[in-house]
Amino acid sequence: LSVVTTLKMAATKKKSGAKNPSEFIKQVMGRPVIVKLNSGVTYHGILAGLDEYMNIAMEQTEEYEDGKFQQRYGDVFIRGNNILYISNQSRRKV
Repeated sequence: LSVVTTLKMAATKKKSGAKNPSEFIKQVMGRPVIVKLNSGVTYHGILAGLDEYMNIAMEQTEEYEDGKFQQRYGDVFIRGNNILYISNQSRRKV
């Protein structure tokens, strides 16, 4: 995991109780997350899967650019080297 991802997870440690990145991922699997890409685009959805390269699969995903809703997708697959961070999402926007 990248340094930024690790720092973001550490910042949410108090809320989620996670002690390290692996625990954080286990806690948010199947739950709403926000994934920010290096390009600045964010994806809000349910974290469905993650591999050792941090490639991720998401369900019920929405794309936001500059904080503005762009498009709704079903399943999304994101290559790990494009990910800036993964954050837990306290509640899902409808």
